[in-house]
Amino acid sequence: MPGHHRARDRLASLPRVILEALVPGHDIPVAVLTELTSLYASQHEFFSLSGDFPDAHDIRPEQVAAALTEEMAHPGAEVLLARSAGRVVGVAITLAHHPDPTDPDPWIGLLIVDARERRKGYGRELAALVEERFRRTGRDAARLAVLDNNPQGLAFWTALGYETIGHREDRQLGRPCAVLRKALDGRT
Repeated sequence: MPGHHRARDRLASLPRVILEALVPGHDIPVAVLTELTSLYASQHEFFSLSGDFPDAHDIRPEQVAAALTEEMAHPGAEVLLARSAGRVVGVAITLAHHPDPTDPDPWIGLLIVDARERRKGYGRELAALVEERFRRTGRDAARLAVLDNNPQGLAFWTALGYETIGHREDRQLGRPCAVLRKALDGRT
């Protein structure tokens, strides 16, 4: 049945992930905070590398709420929840404008996927949706930083077409990082 295959192909092309932005200045709903805490706790390997939490094996809701509130306090910051089948499977934190006025590109400050959902394509899909949001606002490139002690993160981003353009310490904790950039207009 030719029509049956077309319908199946259309369904396969529908996004599996829907983005939901947290609203700055509002408390994070308890149910959402519970999901986010579970997601963050699942990424204890990453947070052990980053040092963002005092104990990466004991991440608490109040710590996640404080971290997200701090992120959303930055002008142009956005916290995007990635939902699949109604569940939070990932989170991306973006910055429309870097604090350095000479940096013209928006930044992906964090992109993590629930560790229980790894290798299912959610990270790639979330990255693509973030890039599309940047494109829709007229941006032609995106940047991010990968901690030098995170070779898995570097491999993920370079597989998505990001290229290392420099090295420096991050602004938050002075950790050594590779700075990556990707042209979003199809050119390198």
